[in-house]
Amino acid sequence: MINVYIDGASRGNPGEAGIGILIKTDKGETLFSAAGYSGKMTNNQAEYNALIAALTKINKSPSLLPASNSKKTEPVTIYSDSELIIKQLTGQYKVKEPELKKLHYRVKELIQSIPTKIEFKHIRREQNREADRLANNGIDSKIPLII
Repeated sequence: MINVYIDGASRGNPGEAGIGILIKTDKGETLFSAAGYSGKMTNNQAEYNALIAALTKINKSPSLLPASNSKKTEPVTIYSDSELIIKQLTGQYKVKEPELKKLHYRVKELIQSIPTKIEFKHIRREQNREADRLANNGIDSKIPLII
């Protein structure tokens, strides 16, 4: 099973923003980690950009996907401490803000291009410390993440 931890951070809202991505096996082995600068945006936009970057990485790196057997492929689980993003992606909340609608649409496109099920789960902030650290490192570095 593959677990993806994402976080977006913004210093100010909007403000300087960064993203963090951490992809691990169910045994805790890190397969990929990255931090990147996102420019000036809101925290919610940064959260969506972290998700887009993670899905893009998965799409471009099939080796990150769980191996399938003849009966079933394990889903990729994406964890975020953004309740808003998770509830929007699971259909519990509508996406109202125009900029987030564009990002939400891009996420849905990427999900369609990945040949395994993607699940979304909300976690508490303290369970997402590594991705949060990466997002803040992205802000500090001022180096965009290119996937």
